Amino acid sequence: MKTIQFREAVQQAMSEEMRKDESIYLMGEEVAEYNGAYKASKGMLDEFGPDRVIDTPISELGFSGIGIGSAMNGNRPIIEFMTFNFSLVGIDQIINNAAKIRQMSGGQFNCPIVFRGPTASAGQLGATHSQAFESWYANCPGLKVIVPSNPYDAKGLLKAAIRDDDPVIFMESEQMYGDKGEVPEEEYVIEIGKADVKREGTDVTIVSFGKIIKEAYKAADELEKEGIFAEVIDLRTIRPMDHATIIESVKKTNRLVILEEAWPFGNISTEITYQVQAQAFDYLDAPIIKINTADTPAPYSPVLLKEWLPNSEDVVKAVKKVMYK
Repeated sequence: MKTIQFREAVQQAMSEEMRKDESIYLMGEEVAEYNGAYKASKGMLDEFGPDRVIDTPISELGFSGIGIGSAMNGNRPIIEFMTFNFSLVGIDQIINNAAKIRQMSGGQFNCPIVFRGPTASAGQLGATHSQAFESWYANCPGLKVIVPSNPYDAKGLLKAAIRDDDPVIFMESEQMYGDKGEVPEEEYVIEIGKADVKREGTDVTIVSFGKIIKEAYKAADELEKEGIFAEVIDLRTIRPMDHATIIESVKKTNRLVILEEAWPFGNISTEITYQVQAQAFDYLDAPIIKINTADTPAPYSPVLLKEWLPNSEDVVKAVKKVMYK
């Protein structure tokens, strides 16, 4: 296997699928001439030309709608948002058209489209550029939501998303584009809707996804020094969610901590908490703990931002609490 950056994994997935299917194209702000705001489409304009790698004006509502219309008419667009914070400008198209058209048309139309770009915080970007929207989009039936945490998963899941006949929200991170990982040079696809046990353990289950899962790995390393062995599950897909993998792990460890970079109210960890208490209540030896950001807009100050974001120390404390240590 070859070691590549996260941005390269995204570029490879898009390019490989575009070589196979001429109905696939990439559209968004700075995806062509500038090679992508985060260089995730580097070289694609040279290979595929301006008809298939398309720079747009700063008009998310407009190019989201164009993409949805073309998907309904036989194409398979990939729409890049410079950040999902900007997707709010186009959310009417995503929710009221892309997500609902199959049901509203009685199956006469489908909408094979991928909306991709970074989500959540990325340093000192301020309150309007640091929001996690996974739970927003996962709340809408008709959308699939994917949040990979490493290059291997990113490539395999993005290829699956591009091939899917339904609209997919594919969320990345500005702070992960430079992350490196091993990725096979041969063809592979990862099934949508399957979580991955990244680290096996016996004492507690930690569930997370996206870039914040790195804090779970750090916590697991620290806990192991004290003889506590944590099982770390990467959800990878938010909707459809792999409840079975979580439940099986909780049945083994009897304790659950959920780490998520999102506001505390009505988020993914809330949904996981409900599902586990409904399906595995008798296996729990302690109340479930979920770890989220502070319930405020993201601060700009680096000192406050550090306090706002969850970290490995928070995870260690939560694990010790459910372990009654």
